[in-house]
Amino acid sequence: MIHSKLLDNKKEKNNLICSENLYKGACVRIKNSNKTFQVIGLNIGKKICWVREWPFACDSKKTFALEISQITLQIFCSKQS
Repeated sequence: MIHSKLLDNKKEKNNLICSENLYKGACVRIKNSNKTFQVIGLNIGKKICWVREWPFACDSKKTFALEISQITLQIFCSKQS
């Protein structure tokens, strides 16, 4: 089981994540979704990341790019979401 660090969201404006605090393996919530996603890649310079739904099926390779500004909350990864 992978656990991510919780961020102090009080420091975040509008409850958004700063790209400096984001890291590969972090579990996050994104705008307009109640699902949990895991960050699998980052491009801080272009302010994008690649995510997949968490928990993920081993046979599934559904990943997508997302602007970091679309991330609203960093949470603990859990097998039960």
